[in-house]
Amino acid sequence: MTAAEGLGTAANRLAWALEAIREASERFVGAIERRGSEGLDATVPSTPEWNLRDLAHHVGEVQRFWAENVRAGNPDGPWPGEVASPTDDVLAGWLRQATASLCDALQAAGSAAPCWTWWGEPATAGAVARHQVQEIAVHTWDAEAVEASPDPLRRDVADDGVAEFLEVVLGSSADAVPGVVTLRATDTGGSWRVAGGGPGRRQAAVSGTASDLVLMLYRRLPVADCIVEGDPLLVASFLALVDTS
Repeated sequence: MTAAEGLGTAANRLAWALEAIREASERFVGAIERRGSEGLDATVPSTPEWNLRDLAHHVGEVQRFWAENVRAGNPDGPWPGEVASPTDDVLAGWLRQATASLCDALQAAGSAAPCWTWWGEPATAGAVARHQVQEIAVHTWDAEAVEASPDPLRRDVADDGVAEFLEVVLGSSADAVPGVVTLRATDTGGSWRVAGGGPGRRQAAVSGTASDLVLMLYRRLPVADCIVEGDPLLVASFLALVDTS
């Protein structure tokens, strides 16, 4: 059980998610403000196809989309609107407004409210909140990597991030894992087993901090930053099942 899962009620888990989104979002805006308008052309090392401006636009557009998607409350299809990108001089304020809109929408809807999701079930505002915690945590790490070596993801966020990745991002693709892969968080004690339907008994275990595991899953850090026991090719096959670019 992760720290977030151990909070008990759905209301407590939503409150935790909203606090985590707000905290990471403000750090993200801080990274943008420190660069200034003249620094927005800097390449993001972990996503080199983007510069910092592209990353900021992505974060704000994602948060605004999910805010409106939750407000729409339609599980049968996504919110059909579009989000306009801002000019550089209002970028920081635009980002803060996006975060406020997302958190307000999630708070007003409540965890059980239905809405469309790209992953299918659970198609609820609570599931959106949980995923948005990881979205902004990883992208804040991306933004801070432009300046220097970024800090690890917050421990409770990362611990839930491994579980959320396996349940939501990997989802039913886990059946294609050609063996058994175990992920072990050395700092939180978390352990997750992914058993696919492939033939044979190929096995591998990957150990690292919860932050390193999440960043490995999202292809921000190489597998070499963790400790691999067993079949390294199985780990490569497991990671190749999801495109996180």
